[in-house]
Amino acid sequence: MRLHLPALLIYYLRRYLNKGRLMNEIETQARICKVFSVPTRIEMIALLRNKTLCVNALSQKLGITPAAVSQHLRVLRDADVVIAEKRGYFVHYRVNAKTLAAWGQTISPLFKAPSCSLTVEE
Repeated sequence: MRLHLPALLIYYLRRYLNKGRLMNEIETQARICKVFSVPTRIEMIALLRNKTLCVNALSQKLGITPAAVSQHLRVLRDADVVIAEKRGYFVHYRVNAKTLAAWGQTISPLFKAPSCSLTVEE
């Protein structure tokens, strides 16, 4: 059985997010929403889309403590949304585009309009 790369990515993402147990589509969508439920994390992702940044730079741009940044980055790293790269004494973070693309495919059905049309009788 040969899976396309996005389907394979979604399969492993479902397993990764649930610590080995394969999640169904609803559970995966709920987990994605949970990761993105904090506005600071959304802001971090927006900043990291443009360039790589270290904890101190993120802290300065977001106006929060480095400890708070680190905790948010831990959640994003555990979900494979950001990738850490060691550069000298500092760790720089960047967005994992493959994960975001796979998540986009997983979550988009949730926002599609229903296919049936409802009519209101007067």
